[in-house]
Amino acid sequence: MELEFGFWFFTASVGGLVAVCFVLKRANEWYHVSLLVGKQNHSLPPGDLGWPLIGNMLSYLIAFKLGRPDSFIANFVTRTGAYKAYLFGSPTIIVTAPETCRPVLMDDARFKPGWPKSTSTLMGRKSFLGLSAEENKRLRRLTAAPISGQRALSAYHEFMKDVIVSSLDELAKAEKPVEFLTEIRKITFKVIMHIFLGGESGPMTESMEEEYARLNCGLRAMAINLPGFAYHKALKARKNLVKILRDVIDRRRAKKEKVLLHEKMDMVDLLLDVEDDNGRKLDDEEITDVILMYLNAGHESTAHATLWAILFLYENPEYLQKAKAEQEEILRRRSSMEEGLSLSEIKQMEYLSKVIDETLRVVNVSLFTYREAKTDVNVYVRNFPFQGFTIPKGWKVLIWFRGVHLDPESYQNPKEFNPSRWNEGKPKKGAFIPFGTGSRLCPGSDLTKLELSTFLHYFLLHYELERLNPGCAVGYLPHTRPKDNCLAKVKKSLSI
Repeated sequence: MELEFGFWFFTASVGGLVAVCFVLKRANEWYHVSLLVGKQNHSLPPGDLGWPLIGNMLSYLIAFKLGRPDSFIANFVTRTGAYKAYLFGSPTIIVTAPETCRPVLMDDARFKPGWPKSTSTLMGRKSFLGLSAEENKRLRRLTAAPISGQRALSAYHEFMKDVIVSSLDELAKAEKPVEFLTEIRKITFKVIMHIFLGGESGPMTESMEEEYARLNCGLRAMAINLPGFAYHKALKARKNLVKILRDVIDRRRAKKEKVLLHEKMDMVDLLLDVEDDNGRKLDDEEITDVILMYLNAGHESTAHATLWAILFLYENPEYLQKAKAEQEEILRRRSSMEEGLSLSEIKQMEYLSKVIDETLRVVNVSLFTYREAKTDVNVYVRNFPFQGFTIPKGWKVLIWFRGVHLDPESYQNPKEFNPSRWNEGKPKKGAFIPFGTGSRLCPGSDLTKLELSTFLHYFLLHYELERLNPGCAVGYLPHTRPKDNCLAKVKKSLSI
């Protein structure tokens, strides 16, 4: 009798546990879908909203930690190009097909920025990431010339060249191997700091770089503001960075002698002077948030893209020789009166431009971007029943750049690095969006490509890379990178 009772008790316990797990696993979806009663919830894409509170974050993070970011959505996306999930505290539709992503990115009337709290808070409420469409346009108009105007890029380029060459020379003298990614990050940070702060950047570069590294680690983390968590550390780092930048802004405003606009060589001075048609200037918060955002775009993204371009070329000697030959030809055509690389020469780099585009396509330095639906939106997607699905009002949309850029219907052998694929011209609209598209296209794309081209020009001509762990595993958080940060020796090339 006791044995029989024990068996039934065990069976009931296991059954009860399974039932509880089933209810909990479905509770999140039941709750959020129930809020759509009377709406077109029947046309939601496949997937599930995971567990209460945490949603799908556990499986999402595990996929990234194990180095298989695509595994999280592969079973669903390959069939429909869309998947519903619960990420960063919100019900989310993940879209990956070019014909789906582009309309979402282009439609400001029905979509607004929808970044997770961690990203929007750390980048600042007045950065480009979170502004309304109207404010975004205003800020772009005011900062276009200081950030990516021809005069500004020309001025920044001179310093950029000096820093890149002197830094690479120092690396070539190092007796021990270095973390090449770490060193490139130092170079790009030094460049972007000079662009914004000019002569004041030197003394504070190291401390700001340390603070920014902590902020960057929290950008894609859960917004858990408790000691020990990445977001908590990142908030402290942002506070310290804001204080440093506000002190700089205050000192500039306190100057008694007015410096003429055409004599200004750093971006803080330029941003302090720009004004809109109504005479309204940027306030301190706007200037601070613009700078912090560009530290991310002009520092992290540029550094990682530069590293991967070099690694891909070294893994493909044929492409390396083509890229190097183009730079040698530019060097041969250069007049003896010219000192170093010019902006006009960068425009002649047809093959290197293809290398850069192919690097941005394969690596996807930014894995995704976010939007939020301002109203119920019906979206077309290939292979989906009835040709579409609904994105409910208030739901987030995660645009999965990896899906767009590694789409086999847009690119043959999509995971293969092949600059020659660009000989056939640009792919269909929406199939290549490394900087986004529409009104929220990354405003620093020209600056990023300028720095990438300049770094690769000098590196290909005068230096060589010898990796210690060429088969090193790849990590994906917060950015795609070799887990050893590319431990290597940098050597002076003997060919030039």
